[in-house]
Amino acid sequence: MLDIECFSFLNRALESETAPVVMMATNRGITRIRGTDYRSPHGIPLDLLDRMIIVPTAPYTHQELREILNIRCEEEDCQMSADALTVLTRVATETSLRYAIQLITTASLVSKRRKAAEVCL
Repeated sequence: MLDIECFSFLNRALESETAPVVMMATNRGITRIRGTDYRSPHGIPLDLLDRMIIVPTAPYTHQELREILNIRCEEEDCQMSADALTVLTRVATETSLRYAIQLITTASLVSKRRKAAEVCL
C-alpha cells in the first residue's frame, strides 16, 4: 500500500551512506502506482524497480512437503508410519506446513502416552 511519496523516501534512504536492506513481497501484476497515473510492474516505480532483485517463488510440491515432514520427524525423534505421513502431507497441502509440523509433536506425545512404537492411524 505504498504511494509515490513512500517510494521517493525509500529511494532517498537507499542512496544514503548507511543504506538499509529493504525486502518487499508482492503479488501485484502490472498496475497503477498509487498517487500517479503511471502503470508499472508490481506498482513500483521503474527507477526503484531497476535497483531490486526479483526472486520468484513457487509453492512446495506434494513430494517436497512429504520430504520436509519426514526430515522433521527424524529431527524430533518421532517414528511415523507411511499412512500417518501421507495424512500429515495432505494436511500440509490443504492448510500449511507450519500447522503440519506442529501436529508432529502432538502426534508423538499421543503415541508415547499410548505406549506405541510409532505414530500410526
